This record gives sequence, structure tokens and C-alpha cells, in this order.
Amino acid sequence: MGIITTMFGASATAQNVSFGADNFYRSNNVTIQPITFPTMFNTLVAGNLFTPDNLSVNHSAIVLSDPAGAVKEQSANLYATKLAEQGFVTIALDHPYFGGSEGMPRQAVAPELYAEAFSAAIDYLGLLDFVDRERIGGLGICGSGSYIISAAKIDPRMKAIATSSMYDMGSAFRNGIRNSRSTEQRKAIITAVSEQRWVEAAGGQTQIGLGTPLTITNESTAIDREFYDFYRTSRGEYTAPGALANQTTGSILSSSSKLANFYPFNNIEDISPRPLLFISGDQAHSREFSENAYRLASEPKELLWIPGAGHVDLYDRVDLIPFGRITEFFRAHLSI
Repeated sequence: MGIITTMFGASATAQNVSFGADNFYRSNNVTIQPITFPTMFNTLVAGNLFTPDNLSVNHSAIVLSDPAGAVKEQSANLYATKLAEQGFVTIALDHPYFGGSEGMPRQAVAPELYAEAFSAAIDYLGLLDFVDRERIGGLGICGSGSYIISAAKIDPRMKAIATSSMYDMGSAFRNGIRNSRSTEQRKAIITAVSEQRWVEAAGGQTQIGLGTPLTITNESTAIDREFYDFYRTSRGEYTAPGALANQTTGSILSSSSKLANFYPFNNIEDISPRPLLFISGDQAHSREFSENAYRLASEPKELLWIPGAGHVDLYDRVDLIPFGRITEFFRAHLSI
């Protein structure tokens, strides 16, 4: 049977800004090297390679990526550093069209290419003489959780897969949170997107759909406030080279409807017998996505609840993120 566990002793009030946020953490025991590597479509993905100081041969490795619309400096680098401290070789990557990765227009939505970036990172890791290519895993944060599931379904070289605060980006676009978006609303959004394509085809201005507001008002939702607290404050704010100014978590509006055709959990059972670990805060507005993935996945699988944690809490609150359990998971399943 699958495992549903709760991390006791990790309780905290969600949205408490002072509770252990350390997005820009650096370790004296880990070396960081900027890298690029090609995809099968001959575009370059940018990443950071993290190696532990005791680097030798036959290391296990993990590829990671950041929340949707973010860059590797926002959450992914933190996870990659913490896991490198435990002896893993890690890569934190920027999705195509974002950060240092190639792709025009900037910040375009392309789920297939995002998934391909994980496989391209595995190509890169498997060619390093100090990495055992039979011991490579992956971890996706927020939207990257759905992209890494999409990649793992068709890339069995990824031997163990974890997600943290996962968003199913396809379902979020089609249905909203907790099915708050009706069919009529979805059709209206898709119609607006298609009309915007006419504007851009005629040379008009590109529009950006923001995932995080630039300001907070009395009418702001709790979810808007949660994302604002990370992306628009010193806690997690970062403008990557090549990014559109003040547009972190934004995407090209005319490409956003690509998510309507993105179904990452279809055939998720094909990942078995490779293990899956889903991690979510029990107060997270996104918890439905981890629940759905866990329900549909085949064994072996585990759903780990973090008491008191919201969605964004697992981006950078180091006293809430279960790094110990994540380390145990990958050590157990990458020790081939």
C-alpha cells in the first residue's frame, strides 16, 4: 500500500515571514558552477551544477527545477545546495524561455519543452565521469512538479522522483483551484488568448499574464498575498539576466493556453516501479494536486504532509522543508 505520513514537530503558522526563510542559502561545503547543456531540439538550457567537496566517482545525482515562472535562483538553488551537502551531485535548471535558458519569446509557455529540459539535464549528468548514470533522480517544486512527472513518464533513466508543493499546471489552467473555474470561464480565457495572437501577428504589443501581483491591496486574495510575500520582497525576489523587468512568474499571454492540453497525470502509473514522493503542506492551497497525483500513481509511492505549512512555505523555509526525509528517499532509491 502507499504511504501517507505527517512530519511531526514541524508545525508553524503558514505565512509567518520570519519562520526560517533562507532562499539564498549558500554552503561552504558545496561548489557551484554555471553550466549550459543542449536539448534534443538544439536549444541551450542554463543551470547551476552543485558538487560536494568530497567529490570522487560514482556519485548519485539529482536534477531540480523551480516553481512555474520563476528561475533557478528562487527555491531550486536552495534545494540543490542542501542535497549537495548530503553528497549528491545536483543541477538546478532554468526552464526554456526563462532565466539563462534560450528561447524566444521570453517567458513563453511550453510544457513539452520544460519536460524535455529535465531529460536534457540527465543527458548532461550521465556524461560526467563522476556521476553514476544508473543513480539519477529528480525533484520538481511547484509547477515543476508537474513537468518532472511529465518527463519521468517517458524517461526511465530518472530512477526516483519527488515533488514539493506541486501544482498540476494543466488542471490549474483548465479548472482553477478546487474547480473554481467553469467551462464558460475557461472558454472565455482561451478566446481572449487566441484574439491576442491576432494582435501579435499584426506586430502589436505582447501581453504578459502575471502569476504574482506587483502590489497588494485590500482586495488581494490570500493566494496573491502568499506569492507576493516571496516574489516581491527581499525574501525571494530575483531578476534573472534576460528576464522581463518586474515580470517574475509572468508568462506570454498568447502562449498560456498551451496548458489546456497539458495532462501530466495521464499514465502516471507508468512510472512504477520507480518510487514517487509527494510533499505538501497540509495548509497549502495546492494540496489537491499532490493528493490527485498520489491517488493516480502506482506503488511505490508516498504522500508526506507538513503540518502548518502553506504552499510557498516549502519554497524556502528551511525548518519546514523536510530535507532529512528527502535525503533518505534519494539515498534509499539511488543506491543501486
